[in-house]
Amino acid sequence: MPDPLGQRDIALVHADNPGPFTLTGTNTWVLGRDPCWIVDPGPALEDHVAAVLAVASERGGVGGIAVTHDHGDHVGATAAVRDGAGGPPVGAARWDGADIRLADGDAFGPLRVLGTPGHATDHLAFVSGDTAFTGDAVLAQSSVFVAPDPGALRGYLAALAQLRGLDLGLLCTGHGPPVTEPAALLDRYLAHRRDRERRLLAALDDGLRGVDELLDRVWDDAPASLRLAATATLAAHLDKLDEDERLPAGTQRPAWPPPGGLRPVV
Repeated sequence: MPDPLGQRDIALVHADNPGPFTLTGTNTWVLGRDPCWIVDPGPALEDHVAAVLAVASERGGVGGIAVTHDHGDHVGATAAVRDGAGGPPVGAARWDGADIRLADGDAFGPLRVLGTPGHATDHLAFVSGDTAFTGDAVLAQSSVFVAPDPGALRGYLAALAQLRGLDLGLLCTGHGPPVTEPAALLDRYLAHRRDRERRLLAALDDGLRGVDELLDRVWDDAPASLRLAATATLAAHLDKLDEDERLPAGTQRPAWPPPGGLRPVV
């Protein structure tokens, strides 16, 4: 069976940081050669940094480093990888250490930038040829949480639709294996969000108004370890219903960020 990464001259360096949010670990992608380009250097783990630099060296050095979003498991190794690679430019929407600020429609070396807000307000995807590097906008083996922010869910759905409209042959996601049937996965993602909204409206129609009872009804498939992520996504869905003028009076809104702050993901 043909290797979809080999055909496109893409290497995957998989970090050893498994967890509820990182699944089997965070993916760092390296594409091309002479020089290569890195998407998401990954977590600040010494072995991972060494592995990324070894692959980059084999490919003739690094032309640039692209960051999908500034969550620690994607960006933690960036400074170390940049220093080890001789200081190539880093492109990101928000990360403090970036050399170049990127936004939807920009080009960064061989990469075309797509704004994909939702999981994070600074989230970007990168497209090269028929391949999209999606960070945490799309994952191979699960859905993603949407961080509440004005217009976040609406923007996320628009980003998914934009990705679906491209003639993509491969998704290189932030966690999990590469996806060789992008259209089917993106259709499932869009259907999943529509189903969550349908179930949430049904729960509200039944008179449920509290955060916990809405989570128990609509996110009954979420394990306890992902309750915080489900709470964030509930808040984003309630924001959208409010924007659509479909949110019943008296509906409890989750406090976000939570009172104890957000636990870093590494």
